[in-house]
Parts: sequence; C-alpha cells; structure tokens
Amino acid sequence: MGRLFAGTQWDRPPRCERCGQLEAECSCPPPAPEPPRRLDPARQTARIRVEKRPKGKLVTAIRGLPPDGNDLPALAAQLKSTIGGGGTVKDDGTIELQGDHADRVSSLLAEIGYNTKRS
Repeated sequence: MGRLFAGTQWDRPPRCERCGQLEAECSCPPPAPEPPRRLDPARQTARIRVEKRPKGKLVTAIRGLPPDGNDLPALAAQLKSTIGGGGTVKDDGTIELQGDHADRVSSLLAEIGYNTKRS
C-alpha cells in the first residue's frame, strides 16, 4: 500500500521561504517583528476631565486616545512623572491620574502635539 499523501505538498518536508533550504537546515535569522502602528498626535484629541470619586477623591481622566494607535502605558508614565503623582490606564483606554491636574496635563499633551479639549 502506498503513502496517503505521496507526491503532494504534505509529503515533502517544509522548506524556508527565504533561502529555499529545508527548515531543519536553514540558518536564516527569524524575521523582525513588525513595528506597532502609531497615530499622529496632531490628528487626535485628548478629552481631559476632572472627576470626583467616592470619598471625595479627585481624578483627572484623559479619554479619546485609541489604545491601538498610542502607547498609553508610556504616555501615562510620562504624565505621572511630570505631575509627581500616581495613576493608571483602564481597560477602555482611559488614563486616570490621581488629583486635579487638568491644566498641567493639558499643557504637556499640547507640547507633545495632541489636541486637547476640557470637558
């Protein structure tokens, strides 16, 4: 009895797409990861709002920046170090900073190149 896939592409050992050698013998370096897609800050508007939390705590919330086109954790870290306070990035892409820092955040985001809007 013959082999089930004899003579088909599944019968042949896999080859490297770049050099054509067998994958086991290939010495090509792995492909470089594709750089993440970044949106131009000048085409985005950050909506800044001071919100009151339970127990009277104030939080500066920054919304309107899509998570897939921005590095929100790095932006949040930069904002936190500038204001000297804490904060977090929520699952929905909102950056929350502890305290009322709307003016400082607005000016810093404008320096980076974002359009800002206070609400």
